Amino acid sequence: MKKFVKGMDLSTLLELERCGARYYDKGQERDILAIMKDYDVDTIRLRLWNDPKSESGEWYGAGNNDLSETIAIGKKVTEAGFGVLLNFHYSDFWADPGKQIKPKAWKDFGMEELEKAVYDFTKESLEKILDEGVNVTMIQVGNELSNGLLWPEGRVPNYDNIYRLVSAGLKACREIDSKIPLMIHLDNGGNNALYREWFDNFTQRGGDFDYIGLSYYPFWHGSLDMLEYNMNDIAERYGKDLIVAEVSMGFTMESYQQYEKLSDEERKGYATKPSLVEKIDYPMTIQGQKDFTEDFLNRVGKVTGNHGKGFFWWEPAWIPVPGSGWATPASLKYMNDPGPCGNEWANQALFDYDGNVLPALEVIRDFEK
Repeated sequence: MKKFVKGMDLSTLLELERCGARYYDKGQERDILAIMKDYDVDTIRLRLWNDPKSESGEWYGAGNNDLSETIAIGKKVTEAGFGVLLNFHYSDFWADPGKQIKPKAWKDFGMEELEKAVYDFTKESLEKILDEGVNVTMIQVGNELSNGLLWPEGRVPNYDNIYRLVSAGLKACREIDSKIPLMIHLDNGGNNALYREWFDNFTQRGGDFDYIGLSYYPFWHGSLDMLEYNMNDIAERYGKDLIVAEVSMGFTMESYQQYEKLSDEERKGYATKPSLVEKIDYPMTIQGQKDFTEDFLNRVGKVTGNHGKGFFWWEPAWIPVPGSGWATPASLKYMNDPGPCGNEWANQALFDYDGNVLPALEVIRDFEK
């Protein structure tokens, strides 16, 4: 692995292909992975859900990232010369600080059964992925674990259970291939108190992992100064290397409704609101996205002790195309979410709504630590 990872989360890659997404570099239509390669991207992050469909077989959407889909994307990006960060969610759909829902197959499990299920699922999935030739260069055990995982048993402040569940996944990974580095990932990268409390509790109990992963979205997670302070503090406090496992920044606030072909009732809309945008360091314009990216990379590259080891831009290719959204009616029912189901991320991609490369991608290409 390179000393400084330049990564992208492309978990919706095959869905976008099925929906007809096209990408252009300087006016020429090109394969998305060829573009990423030319812009010095080296690692692709892929999420893995347990069973992202309803009991009657309705897919949950947002990439439908079950084991077979994740293997298919993993093989494709491996053949194109990329490493893979494998991201276990331990849920049938999105897992984040607002929801860590047990998979349907585990819904009645108690703590002992959950611990075994995490171990078995991790081990069996990783074995199959590696057997298929996927170039796994890093593994993330859980996704945005700020409030724990597999609720209610693994919910903060029950750090004993959190430690047992996460450690079951870490142990399975070590047994399959001890050389693959392991990451534990929280959200809210500007919140130093969160990281201190969580990792104090985890490391005091032991904890066999290599990287601390952070999410940083400027419209939710504070200023770049706050991110920088937190990264420097936790790098020194825990002696771990850091990777910003999720980051993005908007390039416009213009609507993309005409691209989605959805009614107002069906559209999710933006992940940002004017009241949030006013608080961020840079405007949500093409130039603002470019300037943010340069500032962000410089701060990650200068983390104390040389502990800043890279980043992953979250879903940079998720442009608005009919048929690709963050959820489906079936997954809304699973999450007990009112919806709606459209794309909420297109204005934070590294391509404009027509699929053209944006200048921020050039900043990533040219950045050297």
